[in-house]
Amino acid sequence: MKLKATQKNINTCQADQVFISHYKDQEKNDMVEQLGADIQAQFAARLKNQDFIGKSGEFVDFYNTDGQIITVIGLGSPDKLTATALYAAVHKATQTAAKTRVQSIANYMTLNDLGDIDAAQGAKLITLASAHAEYRYEDTKSYKKDNKHSLKTIEIAVSDKQQPAFEQAKGMAAGIVSARHLGNNPPNICNPAYIAKYATKIADKHKDCEINVLNHKQMKKMGMGALLAVGQGSANKPKMVVLKYNGGKKDDAPVALVGKGITFDTGGISLKPGANMDEMKYDMCGAATVIGGFVAAVELGLPINLLTFVPAVENMPDGKAYRPGDVITSYSGKTIEVLNTDAEGRMILCDTLTYAQEFKPSVILDFATLTGACIVALGHQASAVMTKTPELADELKEAGLQVHDRVWELPLWDEYQKQLDTSFADMQNIGGFPAGTITAGCFLSRFTDGQKWAHVDIAGTAWNNKKDGATGRPVAMLVQYLINESQK
Repeated sequence: MKLKATQKNINTCQADQVFISHYKDQEKNDMVEQLGADIQAQFAARLKNQDFIGKSGEFVDFYNTDGQIITVIGLGSPDKLTATALYAAVHKATQTAAKTRVQSIANYMTLNDLGDIDAAQGAKLITLASAHAEYRYEDTKSYKKDNKHSLKTIEIAVSDKQQPAFEQAKGMAAGIVSARHLGNNPPNICNPAYIAKYATKIADKHKDCEINVLNHKQMKKMGMGALLAVGQGSANKPKMVVLKYNGGKKDDAPVALVGKGITFDTGGISLKPGANMDEMKYDMCGAATVIGGFVAAVELGLPINLLTFVPAVENMPDGKAYRPGDVITSYSGKTIEVLNTDAEGRMILCDTLTYAQEFKPSVILDFATLTGACIVALGHQASAVMTKTPELADELKEAGLQVHDRVWELPLWDEYQKQLDTSFADMQNIGGFPAGTITAGCFLSRFTDGQKWAHVDIAGTAWNNKKDGATGRPVAMLVQYLINESQK
């Protein structure tokens, strides 16, 4: 599917289906008045009969004499319009249309008044909602040709001032598609070697990109004991993927992104329950997020230097697997007592965070489906952010609000650190039941001393259910943060 901007007048638009909006109790609709007497009459009749009143999420279709579908989407009361309501209304209408035989959609809601949402943000939200709703996973399905997805183009009507916002959203959408592709592919396909090949194709496609892939022998020689311990029970050997984008000045310190890439997580010897274990193919969505963010940054040509680190590992239980009770020496030299082999994400991240610091980044952001406790704390609405740099938390929260991909800060107070104390090593790899998300963040903080760093737990946002699969969150938030940083 192709995303395009258009500045055509609505009455000259040739798309199969056209979206416009209407507020509840709105007396005059300028878009409807541009569509000719027939549509005006149909619309007036619907309003008179109260078949459509413009409440939030409600939509109704009308038909031009040439067969074009005009969809009017309700936004409720203008003083109550929120980013959530706008995104949901566009998503619902686009998803419904995508299931039909239309080949093109043009969305003119961007040119209407959007209440307290400014025009640029409105264009971004509408573009992202449209792209997200259109996505359909087809990689491992066998379709007859006539059953394939027919939607080819979504046009977003933009003013000159909205054009930059549309371009940013289009770049974000490309990154989100990459993240959803990686997240949704099955673990027998999307293993560590697959991620390395996928990243290599990205680097080979762009002249400002480089890639380095470390194999398990190289990592063993370097001393990445925590990462390798997780992967030692699997036939699929670990890979460390390092993608580099040289978009900024030569001497500019890079932004470092680290993404948890557990391509399948059985829990290891601390075996997970069988029910819903299939969802553990999504345990590499942190990796998918940073790769998606990298794709978007390159597509947008952001004037920054970017380093993306993906420790790609499979956590399996065989005779060589690491055990509860093992004491592992990490790449930093710090020792870790393993109390639960299912707390493997922090094991691969700690070595990667240590490695990333060797490149002297200006900031390090890590993304991981790290704890089920995060879902208990925040549900599926927000990702959790933890950092000891308050302004960084504020920057991430602001970026999330700009693209409706929100994060919420959890504390990293020193009082939580004692839950990681053990008599047998420098630390243990779990902190027990209370504050599980926070103590996981505390564990990672021990490997980022002196760094401007934030940990983002995306366990509740990276995927939603078996039907919809990977969401591509929080790629949009990450990319908006990178955009904001590049404009400083």
